[in-house]
Amino acid sequence: MSIKNNLLNIKSTLPEHITLVAVSKTKPVSDLMEAYEAGQRIFGENKIQEMAEKWEQMPKDIQWHMIGHVQTNKVKFMAPFVSLIHGVDSLKLLHEINKLALKNDRIIDCLLQIYIAEEETKFGLDEEELASLLSSNEFHEMKNIRIVGLMGMATFTENKDQIKKEFTHLKTIFEKSKKLKTENCQLETISMGMSGDYQLAIECGSTMVRIGSSIFGGRN
Repeated sequence: MSIKNNLLNIKSTLPEHITLVAVSKTKPVSDLMEAYEAGQRIFGENKIQEMAEKWEQMPKDIQWHMIGHVQTNKVKFMAPFVSLIHGVDSLKLLHEINKLALKNDRIIDCLLQIYIAEEETKFGLDEEELASLLSSNEFHEMKNIRIVGLMGMATFTENKDQIKKEFTHLKTIFEKSKKLKTENCQLETISMGMSGDYQLAIECGSTMVRIGSSIFGGRN
């Protein structure tokens, strides 16, 4: 099946309130353009330089989401254009994003990454770290970032009960944290679910799914 058909098939199954991020990492611009021509406007990349190269070549009505782990020294390459940074997991990284957003005269939207999996390799804040970050003075002084939601990645497992438990845990944290509304923090988005588990994620309350291989095919 073509990228266009894959995309339209997936979109036809998604509830209206769900935002679809087409994960286009490692894929050529021609593949992204096929998705673009089928109506997709939000693309997710996990390498900042690759995303910047694609941004330069592609139409300017695209929203670019950084979905990979972010190194502070690379933030400068995406600060002029990135729409949403998914994996923010430290105050240090927020400082850097805030500094470069100010330099570019922008407010950059971010999701805080919460650690919900039972795998050592996943990044993220735990519930206590999240609470202390959101209530810190340092955070409240940052005027050029906006925390618009939380994201999390479930354990890579076939065990649906475990995945469901982790997604539900993130939803619970989201509901608790949502009460805290400040100028730079209004939680509306809960990003969880990828090609293999996005339907389950939606059942558990996700409002944003990241789908790559089901649209573009496998990666080499």
